[in-house]
Amino acid sequence: MKKIILLLSVVFLFNSCSPDDSISYRFELLPIESVDLPAEFELGETYTITYRYYRPTTCYNDDGIYYEKDLNVRIFAARNIVINPGNCQPLDMVLVEKTFNFYVTSNGSYIFKFWNGEDANGDNIYLEYEIPVI
Repeated sequence: MKKIILLLSVVFLFNSCSPDDSISYRFELLPIESVDLPAEFELGETYTITYRYYRPTTCYNDDGIYYEKDLNVRIFAARNIVINPGNCQPLDMVLVEKTFNFYVTSNGSYIFKFWNGEDANGDNIYLEYEIPVI
């Protein structure tokens, strides 16, 4: 038992962080600028969906797609991890293109809402598409 406690103490000692060694980061959602979607879906099939967004600085790194669902409504946004936000270099309109797979599981139509930012009142703006399932 003492060996286990000693081993755990050593592991925690070597994995502990000092304030000087810390890396600061945060997650941020970025607006999607454009999307490539099929005109229709077939039940039981998987589709590759391409989306594009602008990467504002060198500190932004792709972390996949934010995804929310409610019945047949799907909401998406580009999820990024921002590392060391104090040491960033601005990027001049760097367009990032990414894909994700969507598996069709129900009949009817899917409503896709891709977050495109906020308006002057702070309300969310979406690129909306209705895709029928045949």
